[in-house]
Amino acid sequence: MENGKDANTSPEGANCRPAFGWAARDTSGVLSPFNFSRRKNGENDVTIKILYCGICHSDLHCIRNEWHNAIYPIVPGHEIVGVVTEVGSKVAGFKVGDHAGVGCMVNSCRSCHECERHLENCCPGMVLTYNATDVDGTITYGGYSDSVVVEEHFVVRFPAGMPLDRGAPLLCAGITVYSPMKRFGFDVPGKHLGVVGLGGLGHVAVKFGKAFGAKVTVISTSPSKKQEAVERLGADAFLVSKDPDQMKAAMGSMDGIINTVSAYHDIVPLLSLLKTHGTMVMVGAPEKPLQVPIFCLIGGGRCLAGSNIGGIKETQEMIDFAAEHNVAADIELISMDYVNEAMERLAKTDVRYRFVIDIGNSLHAA
Repeated sequence: MENGKDANTSPEGANCRPAFGWAARDTSGVLSPFNFSRRKNGENDVTIKILYCGICHSDLHCIRNEWHNAIYPIVPGHEIVGVVTEVGSKVAGFKVGDHAGVGCMVNSCRSCHECERHLENCCPGMVLTYNATDVDGTITYGGYSDSVVVEEHFVVRFPAGMPLDRGAPLLCAGITVYSPMKRFGFDVPGKHLGVVGLGGLGHVAVKFGKAFGAKVTVISTSPSKKQEAVERLGADAFLVSKDPDQMKAAMGSMDGIINTVSAYHDIVPLLSLLKTHGTMVMVGAPEKPLQVPIFCLIGGGRCLAGSNIGGIKETQEMIDFAAEHNVAADIELISMDYVNEAMERLAKTDVRYRFVIDIGNSLHAA
């Protein structure tokens, strides 16, 4: 510590302003109060007072360095929602007082083929919202903090009526399932969509699927989740993947599957649920490689694909669609001082279905 601040804070100077949040300093992942600095609002920037920030499972992986890329200290959080407090002179799409959000990225090269196609998430120069090096050489800090300054292009407008707390997780979990549904044609009314796993991603996938007019079947290893899936979330059917009779009866019945599971699992029985030329999209990220016997794909002309969030244009489209169709995450709202306990619970999958930190009412500067 130097003068009450961590030595590894962002650069101080005339172009910086003080900020406050909670950060992890080592692989223990324990979060504690952290003073740092943000850049001052530039001519193309939007400054947001953060009111809510969702806790994504990737936050837990990152603060514990489970992906071996941690840049400590880490201020996590990429499901950020709040109110605009300042805009630059060249900002045209936002004004002070607007509700706005920031998702998984805060910059990209803006000139490559992917950026030109509104796929900033696929840009080689894409900059993550936290634990990344921005184009000016500074380290990015996320939403477990009081404010954020972001270039206008990477800010998402929240429509009137969209609940900010329940809407925050859509900036990661929502776009992660919405994007492949649109890209692979699962958004067509009457399609039969399977959703593997009923967690933070899965429960939102069910809601989007129903909003699109699809028949939705939840596929889970836990029979106890049937009532929740069908009666509360509105799924049309529930399939226990460990029950061979149920799996056999459902073979060849689904147009597409969104697989949200991040643990190692056998995907061969899941592929058999697809119709001819059906597609299973992986949005979970198991740490160990999955085995895919090629004949499972060749036999029915099936496809196995992957998807990673979405571009900014599509993220705005998703938020607008969600607001129109009353799609929002089911959350447990917590205070900032509960965050370490929440992380321990998250590691045990003890959350239904997303923790969201009440930043505006519980983050207090030390």
